[in-house]
Amino acid sequence: MTTGNTDGKGSAEGQDGLGTRWLVDGMNVIGSRPDRWWNAPDEAVRRMIDELDRYAKETGEEVTVVFDRQPRDVSPGMHGAITVAFASRRGRNAADHEIAEMVGDDASPATLTVVTSDRDLADRVRRRGGRVSSSGSFRRRLDEPSKGRPA
Repeated sequence: MTTGNTDGKGSAEGQDGLGTRWLVDGMNVIGSRPDRWWNAPDEAVRRMIDELDRYAKETGEEVTVVFDRQPRDVSPGMHGAITVAFASRRGRNAADHEIAEMVGDDASPATLTVVTSDRDLADRVRRRGGRVSSSGSFRRRLDEPSKGRPA
């Protein structure tokens, strides 16, 4: 069992042996690929939800994503196999506060891996007992062909 795999390869498991519980900084992962997403940010959010849902279904891993912005046609809650949340604050990096609070409020923060490349958020998460994986390594995980993923 691994408790700190953040390299984006192989299987990462929580301390209880269950699959990884991912808490994703949605806009940070979207921003890790400069595909001109900023021209259609709401579409980028919907696309990220679809990618995360596919990933969660293929891997069986628990995924929650928090976004800074909320498209009008996307509500918080379950979207397929993932949980979608939106920051209650407005502005850039608004989700950071929500994510740090979610880690702090979690009964088993050591079983959470927060996906972000934001250094300040990563420090806050670690102080609250969570683990961190970079957005780039998680992006590569999302982009892997499904046949190479564990069931």
